[in-house]
Amino acid sequence: MMKVIQQLTRWTCLAAVIGMYSYCARSPYAATNKIYRQKAKGYARVIREQPAALPGENGIRPAWWAGTINYNLRKPNMVIIHHTAQNSCEQTLKTFTLERTQVSAHYVVCRDGTIHHMLNDYLRAWHGGASRWGNITDINSGSIGIELDNNGAEPFAPAQISSLMILLDTLQHRYNIPAANFVGHGDIAPGRKVDPSAYFPWQQLAAKGFGLWYDDTTQTVVPPAFDKWQALRIIGYDLKDTAAAMQAFKRHFMPQDTLLPSPDTDNKVLYGVMKKYQ
Repeated sequence: MMKVIQQLTRWTCLAAVIGMYSYCARSPYAATNKIYRQKAKGYARVIREQPAALPGENGIRPAWWAGTINYNLRKPNMVIIHHTAQNSCEQTLKTFTLERTQVSAHYVVCRDGTIHHMLNDYLRAWHGGASRWGNITDINSGSIGIELDNNGAEPFAPAQISSLMILLDTLQHRYNIPAANFVGHGDIAPGRKVDPSAYFPWQQLAAKGFGLWYDDTTQTVVPPAFDKWQALRIIGYDLKDTAAAMQAFKRHFMPQDTLLPSPDTDNKVLYGVMKKYQ
């Protein structure tokens, strides 16, 4: 009996070792994960370096270096939500691990709710591109990019939205991100981008404090001097292309009205949203 137990133990241990090896061997991202770690180490070396002394008037340099002890890492203050415009989570992970694509995000949320954390939150992902929100023109430097596995022509899966809510709650509490600073790629790049599409449940997010929403407009009276373009500017939209900015606003706040526009409704909703951002 003892020999049988010893034999079973040996087989169990062998199976465990093989299983662990197989798990490691199955990772299709071993090579790019190694590059990630190498790049992170490179940036860590840069951060550790003593700042070089710069000459002042007449080329005078300080006699010694005085390094402040009062500092920390930069913290993100915005969250930009995207849809991948691809057909699977795996396809997006592949896209973000190819150097030639020059695009990335901090998080990718799959249809089944799986969350891939692809980049440390304190590092700068390449997700916003040429964009603007209010006076911020370098969106990537102060934001977290979240990609949702969705082709842009379909509703978002409930499990995916549930996981997104958990992620947003974590980020909001970790970095103290204001509710107004949860926006979409289409908001910061009107005319160039449309994600996360009219299917995205912005109102559901706003109810949890991830974004702002307007109150019931039934009794809303829009002032005669109301300027809709100024309202869009107050909210944060870039007015370089006013038609694109209005379309981006409606895709976010009035997705049900994009096919049947109503100028009166537009102004009521726009006025209501503007009041939230003031």
